[in-house]
Amino acid sequence: MQSDAFLIIARRDICRGIPQRALWDRKVWTVTLHRRSLRRYDGQVAVVTGASSGIGRSLALTLAERGALVIGLARRRSLLDQVAAELSRRSPGSATHVCDVADADAYRDTLARIDDERGGIDILVNNAGINLMLQAAGGEDATVRRVFDVNFFGAVAGTLAVLPGMIHRRRGIVVNVSSDSARAPEPRQGAYAASKAAVSAFTESVAHEVAPHGVSIHVLYPGWVPTAMGLSGNEDGGSLPPRMVRRTVDGVAALVADRMGGPRIDINAALLPLLAPMARALAPIAYQKSMRRLATTD
Repeated sequence: MQSDAFLIIARRDICRGIPQRALWDRKVWTVTLHRRSLRRYDGQVAVVTGASSGIGRSLALTLAERGALVIGLARRRSLLDQVAAELSRRSPGSATHVCDVADADAYRDTLARIDDERGGIDILVNNAGINLMLQAAGGEDATVRRVFDVNFFGAVAGTLAVLPGMIHRRRGIVVNVSSDSARAPEPRQGAYAASKAAVSAFTESVAHEVAPHGVSIHVLYPGWVPTAMGLSGNEDGGSLPPRMVRRTVDGVAALVADRMGGPRIDINAALLPLLAPMARALAPIAYQKSMRRLATTD
């Protein structure tokens, strides 16, 4: 991963009328480089849940690359071991632990142990999540409870566990991963969308409360990324979402690393989903028809 990013601007105005190949041959094409330093987290202790794959894995590695001491948490030991080696290479002192955030007591104990061993937690990313389809006819509330245990109550338990220390130190960052499904719930996504909407509401409320204490809390809307969860909706031949909402795990990770700690609560990887609430308000019938067509898609 590069330590710097560059924006390249080609000056076409001074080259008008010259064939493109000739421009390169004669070195007439002028280029301006704008250097942008990436935000660093040297020495800060960062805990990332769901770190064995997808966005969590990429974000853990990105933070390690930027100097943080990363503790990756996940349920799958085999995948965590692979991440552990890469974390240590990028940031010596980083580590991984097996932890299921659905077990709130175990999650709190793990965070308390990390806090004691590392002298505090500076960054917490509640990324772990699951998505279970919920059919309106024949669905079970147990499905909703299981999804909420991971997606919502896991994030709540982690956030409330680290906040006292962050408030005491008057610094800290928490990122809770939501979903654009919270803004535009699709058919059969009642459990997942509801859990993510709860995450968004909880995060925004708490963010307002702790901001005066120097603590930044964010809610991430990552767009659609080709992770196992993201692709699960296409296993039966479903179409991919629009290009404007498709993102990569590395792109989302870089965005979070750049934006967290800033003044805005929301971190939006894609802007198109922001129009969903407007469409619902301004053209409710058309919006409902478009969503209901998804209910008839196998």
